[in-house]
Amino acid sequence: MKVKDLFLAAVITLAVAAGLMGVILLISDCDLFLWAAEHFGTSTASLAGQVVWVTGASGGIGEELAYVLAAAGSRLVLSARREQELNRVKQMCVDKYGIQPGDILVLPLDLQKFDTHQHAVDKVLKHFKQIDVLVNNAGRSQRALISETSLDVDKAMLDVNTLGPISLTKVVLPHMIARRSGHIVAVSSVVGRMGAPGLGSYAASKHALHGWYDTLRMEAFEDNIHVSMVCPGPIFSDALKHAFTGKVGKELGIDMKPGEHRMATDRCAQLIAIAIANQIDEAWISMQPELSYLYLNQYLPAVARRAAVRIGARRLHKIKQGETDLYS
Repeated sequence: MKVKDLFLAAVITLAVAAGLMGVILLISDCDLFLWAAEHFGTSTASLAGQVVWVTGASGGIGEELAYVLAAAGSRLVLSARREQELNRVKQMCVDKYGIQPGDILVLPLDLQKFDTHQHAVDKVLKHFKQIDVLVNNAGRSQRALISETSLDVDKAMLDVNTLGPISLTKVVLPHMIARRSGHIVAVSSVVGRMGAPGLGSYAASKHALHGWYDTLRMEAFEDNIHVSMVCPGPIFSDALKHAFTGKVGKELGIDMKPGEHRMATDRCAQLIAIAIANQIDEAWISMQPELSYLYLNQYLPAVARRAAVRIGARRLHKIKQGETDLYS
């Protein structure tokens, strides 16, 4: 075959491959690496027998992740502030997925009470003797314009969404270093990668996670500890009901409406479990158009920023005109 023919064949092959990747991107609800892991990578069955500690397990993503892990045969530590809800999730794991009651530890935990975190770790180690995976999922959302948000809300958001996970990670880390084994997962958000109107404090708290955990990934590498960041987009859950507003002590109290453009919580949890099983460094989990915008923000940031400013300005104009709100 002549060089010209080889070159043409290579160009056609690349064009077809690019076309296939484009189609996958448009129809997928996650990034290409996670998509490949779901179809060709390690299954969640590899998590069988591992001790996985999930915070924020009383509802939403954390609850659904507990069910996925129970189905995979993991041993679970379920933490959140609402002990009654944790017991409900535990019972569901036992009744529906056949997990033994002794393989689930219900451990109430308030991420803002930093001085209780070491005691919580001690309880887990007393019960299971080890911690294989820590999933820092607990957190709260927020809806308010920056100009209408008090500094107290900014501080509270950082305590819950940033310093809470960091504090818990710090007290789990010595155990993992001693074992030279472990996996730490931090649930961030699409707005941990890009800002959005009405989500200033929330975006700040999630952006900070990326800087800290990206650094930890490098520092913990030689100790055989893996670090994963998970970035979900809009998810159908009760997050808006308990979201911060512009003032401390005032929750948003809004239920999401059926039919809104949001991913099902159980689908998000399934993809997170796949990311854990395959030890993916960073996973994007979202429907369109947010997923495409993440790619634009990653590879053409200047273009993405200009687009974001214009889209954000139009959205704010509609909010002021009463045509939409900060919660949709």
